[in-house]
Amino acid sequence: MSKHLEHELDELEKQLLTLSACVEESIHKSIKAFETRNTDLADEVIAEDQKIDEIEVDLEEECLKILALYQPVAVDLRFIVAALKINNDLERVGDYASNIAKRTKKVAALAPVSLPFDFHDMAEKALAMLRQSLDSFVRMDTRMAHEIRSMDKVVDECNREVERLANKGIKEDPGNEEAYLQIIWVSRSLERVGDHATNIAEDIIYMLEGEIVRHSIKKSHAGG
Repeated sequence: MSKHLEHELDELEKQLLTLSACVEESIHKSIKAFETRNTDLADEVIAEDQKIDEIEVDLEEECLKILALYQPVAVDLRFIVAALKINNDLERVGDYASNIAKRTKKVAALAPVSLPFDFHDMAEKALAMLRQSLDSFVRMDTRMAHEIRSMDKVVDECNREVERLANKGIKEDPGNEEAYLQIIWVSRSLERVGDHATNIAEDIIYMLEGEIVRHSIKKSHAGG
């Protein structure tokens, strides 16, 4: 690998980590806004989504520039392909943060409902998956990437519990159905964050091992 290409790939990694930090902060803020019905904080998350989009576009352009200038092969090529896909997954997670913030503005206009569930804890579990997937990228560690599979099952279970509790709430308090439906949507958004973290883990495995494991993972989920 040339020194110039090595430098470009190092910079690409730094940009991905910057994007990841922005996305993680947006998810934290969106859940805090939702739990506290803070519409000002929700507006802040929505506004910050544009910054995330701009970083995503810049990063994609950087990947395409490296491909055109250096025509990398083997593991370097897989690194860039993985970076492109990770970039897209992170941007989608940012979209979920923005959408949770938008749901917050709707919920804030409705009567409060009680739901014995800690969304902060669910968000932390999903973000832990995201952090570990990026750590596996930085450390080139497939073991960490493979561990994401079991972590995803925990977030999926959280989502099922929220849906169970919210559906129970709708049956017992049909007048507040809209509020419970918004809660279900937020839970599904966090579950999707976990799914995108799994996508990233799959891309890491491909980058390091050259093996596409996506379908085997889906088969494993179906079997579980």
